[in-house]
Amino acid sequence: MSDMITAELVDLDLSADTKEAAARALAERMVALGRVTDLDGFLADVAAREAQMPTGLDGGIGIPHCRSEHVTEPTLAFGRSAAGIDFGAADGPADLIFLIAAPAGADDAHLTILSSLARQLMNAEFTDALRSVGDAGAAAALIRGEQAGSEDSVAAPAAASAGAATGTEAPEEGRPFRIVAVTSCPTGIAHTYMAAESLENAGREAGVEIAVETQGSAGFTRLDPAVIAAADGVILAHDVPVREKDRFAGKPTVDTGVKAAINRPADLITEVRGKAGRGEVTAAAASGGTPLERAGDGGEGYGTKLRTWLMSGVSYMVPFVAAGGLLIALGFAIGGYEINEAPSVMDHFVWTQADSWGALLFQIGGVAFGFLVPVLAGYIAYGMADRPGLVPGFVGGAISLTVNAGFLGGLAAGLIAGGVVIAIQKVRIPAALRGIMPVVVIPLISTAVVGFLMFVVIGKPIAEAQKGMTDWLNGLTGANAVLLGALLGLMMCFDLGGPVNKVAYTFATAGIAVASPSDSAMKIMAAVMAAGMVPPLAMALATTVRGKLFDRTERENGKAAWVLGASFISEGAIPFAAADPLRVIPASMAGGAVTGALSMSFGATLRAPHGGVFVVPLIGNPLLYLVAIAAGVCVTTALVIVLKGLRKPAPVTAGAGEGTAAPSTGTKQPVAA
Repeated sequence: MSDMITAELVDLDLSADTKEAAARALAERMVALGRVTDLDGFLADVAAREAQMPTGLDGGIGIPHCRSEHVTEPTLAFGRSAAGIDFGAADGPADLIFLIAAPAGADDAHLTILSSLARQLMNAEFTDALRSVGDAGAAAALIRGEQAGSEDSVAAPAAASAGAATGTEAPEEGRPFRIVAVTSCPTGIAHTYMAAESLENAGREAGVEIAVETQGSAGFTRLDPAVIAAADGVILAHDVPVREKDRFAGKPTVDTGVKAAINRPADLITEVRGKAGRGEVTAAAASGGTPLERAGDGGEGYGTKLRTWLMSGVSYMVPFVAAGGLLIALGFAIGGYEINEAPSVMDHFVWTQADSWGALLFQIGGVAFGFLVPVLAGYIAYGMADRPGLVPGFVGGAISLTVNAGFLGGLAAGLIAGGVVIAIQKVRIPAALRGIMPVVVIPLISTAVVGFLMFVVIGKPIAEAQKGMTDWLNGLTGANAVLLGALLGLMMCFDLGGPVNKVAYTFATAGIAVASPSDSAMKIMAAVMAAGMVPPLAMALATTVRGKLFDRTERENGKAAWVLGASFISEGAIPFAAADPLRVIPASMAGGAVTGALSMSFGATLRAPHGGVFVVPLIGNPLLYLVAIAAGVCVTTALVIVLKGLRKPAPVTAGAGEGTAAPSTGTKQPVAA
């Protein structure tokens, strides 16, 4: 730890009043020592990590931390605040702030040492000593483990927790209750190990044997399969997917966020003992985890969970859309627009004929498109109920195609399948049947229920609604079509790859996911792709024509945005929107609306769901299509430049102790919204 924290990295009189100011003050000390190369870039990474989950902990502790390419070596800075700083902890402000900076490629040894600090923060003697220490050098020595009371476990946490992991401190009367646990957090540096320490301490107090597997940045050592087999219950405290989660199948399980294990470990132990007593078993997912791993976290509302479930299905569906759509588009480009009437290539394929190759690509793409609705439904159910949701979800999606319920039917089938599986999992099952539940009972019952509902109850009404929507789209002409194009453009540019963007994109791809899409559907797809290209292209152009309005990092991002925008990757504008959302997002939406409206009015059509300028030869009215994109890019660029130009520069001081700031104009204006 000696090379990670020194007296120069300690501020015992931290005067910052916000977590952002605190991070900046401590990071400036890292910059002064050459540990951080780009202050703003590093702070952006810290803020991004903070946005994932607040880093405040009960007991007056704040641990902002991140991995960053702007960090040259693992570094720790410590600040002590008399007034306290809000880091989002439930019990109030933090007075002990630790800023942990890890390089993007930090080695395991350094990360292990940083994780040992996280464990020490669960030690009241350690934190009390930090609150009373008198000078920076002594505080740094205490954190390094060089003073009495710091307990040398700071340098070797594994030894300190070995007793708890093996259960050697458990009471001897009778066989104690046995728990295995996994802890993990997005960065894998701090919360992962603090949660483990907290669970182990609570287990000792409760007379419970508990073995914890920490899945952190330094890798993880798998729990002994014999220990898992002998366990009476499982605690999964995590904010990222648990690796190899299927090892815990068939055991009573508490699945929650990592901070719950830090703040209320005793409650989790009580909860898992209660589930074991009632015979409740949770089926585990495959090792990749599920997009909704934190369903046990009471902080998420139903709306948030629903959005996550739907986005799970969409995210798995999009690669099928891209592959199938581009293959179909290439088939049309090579074989002409009558290629959809070609016979099967199994019956007729001539190696030297372009039509045969066009038919081959078209038919492969058609097969890929055939998976869209089942994949959508299957992975919505997967996001809700883990692996047991896959079978009823896929079957429900396939039935949706059979009854012509389309994508709306797929959405309904996925939600129903996930709900049915969750309901089955809540039923108390005899111990003798628990082993076959995830393999036989759950798939059998859930698939039968979903199949009945899709075939007999809701399939036909949804099919009628799908047909009505299709007829309405096909009937759009003139001003109505232009307004629809503007609306889709606004949605594509609102959150740049987020849920609203994906809704518009999925709406467009649903229309062309057939062998012979309607003209209206192809116009909608063209408008959506054109609008999605606008924000990154506009940011690239703005950084080129008025580079002084952007910092060095943004100008570098602008170079990459040319390629990202041309490839229809809206996320290329995210760095600009994150730095200045109140100017970039409205400007992007305005340009996207213009492009969407113009594309619809020009009658541009598109059979491919992706590709950007690289599929322009497949676009109907390609020249006017490019004009629509150019118009939107110019609108967004002009608005961004005007809005940023209206921003008054922040007063600049000559330096510390060198006079005062430049005279104010009388109006305070923030550097960035």
